[in-house]
Amino acid sequence: LSAALACAPLLEPGLRRPRARPRASRHRAQSFFLGSSRMGLLSIIRKIKRKEKEMRILMVGLDNSGKTTIVLKINGEDTSVISPTLGFNIKTIQYQKYSLNIWDVGGQKTIRSYWRNYFEQTDGLVWVVDSSDVRRLDDCRAELHNLLKEERLAGSSLLVFANKQDIQGALKPDEIAKVLNLEVMNKDRHWKIVGCSAYTGDGLLQGFDWLVQDIASRIYVLD
Repeated sequence: LSAALACAPLLEPGLRRPRARPRASRHRAQSFFLGSSRMGLLSIIRKIKRKEKEMRILMVGLDNSGKTTIVLKINGEDTSVISPTLGFNIKTIQYQKYSLNIWDVGGQKTIRSYWRNYFEQTDGLVWVVDSSDVRRLDDCRAELHNLLKEERLAGSSLLVFANKQDIQGALKPDEIAKVLNLEVMNKDRHWKIVGCSAYTGDGLLQGFDWLVQDIASRIYVLD
């Protein structure tokens, strides 16, 4: 696996969000936007993604749920020292035959209102849950369902990681699914919940395998 990491402070509302895309692709999308409708732009972006085998993944969840550890672990990097994500990290990972641009966004309560700045062009949404922190599961459910109301995320695949399964007393994936009311999800949304441990790596490949294949079935033509 190869990776590239970029870190930056959160964007203020109204500012343009940098895109984790090759320069040529960004310019193509911008030039067509000037003379095309929104639907036309989305069609162009989809064609560009098909050519580049690229996927944009948004990883969110409450603070201390293990988002950054998961990204580093899946990329084979050291996870012994992890600092809280106060802004966002972008990591590009070669996974199977695809290039995953993973946006790892901080989950502190004071900065959750900025999440909306990162919704555009999201192919896959990864929601990470600390399965051992029962006291905050109500907050976790509320934040997730607020995200799922966003029109810009309507077509994205949803992977829920029930993280920290290695900790004694952690709720199992089916229990987390009930607490989060995943059964009331829109029937048109593709979703899956997977138990995992960012510490040991268990379950991470299973989750990402499903996510990548589900996205590929929607935005890429079969080879």
